[in-house]
Amino acid sequence: MIGRGITASELWKSFKWKKFQKTLFRLQRRVYKAVSVGDKRKARSLQKLIFKSQAARLLAIRQVTQLNSGKKTAGIDGKASGALEERLELAENLGLNHTNWKHQGLREIPIPKKDGTTRMLKVPTIADRAWQCLAKYALEPASRCHLPRA
Repeated sequence: MIGRGITASELWKSFKWKKFQKTLFRLQRRVYKAVSVGDKRKARSLQKLIFKSQAARLLAIRQVTQLNSGKKTAGIDGKASGALEERLELAENLGLNHTNWKHQGLREIPIPKKDGTTRMLKVPTIADRAWQCLAKYALEPASRCHLPRA
């Protein structure tokens, strides 16, 4: 994905994030309209298109590695918000495995409560968080449409 003479940081910074957001929003709007009309086949194919979309993948990775407050919390693999090369590699991996993603496990961190007991905080890996964000981008427009039950 990285061309000759261009570094990963230059490539990541050169992405047109506003254009990616517009592209994703346009696809999400089409899913919403298809669900509100009742065209489930069209909605499902548009959701698959969101999963395959490079714009959606890059926005999901940007969300979990740069914008989220938990970006520095490492998962079970020990990686926090990775280097730019890792982000680009993750974008390629999300595109390849969009049909059969395997969850990598959760890191458990004990958190003390006021009453003296502890609760377990379970942290997914960055890749799993990016996958969850991508799934959210695909599923959220359909869930926002409130249709009467048949």
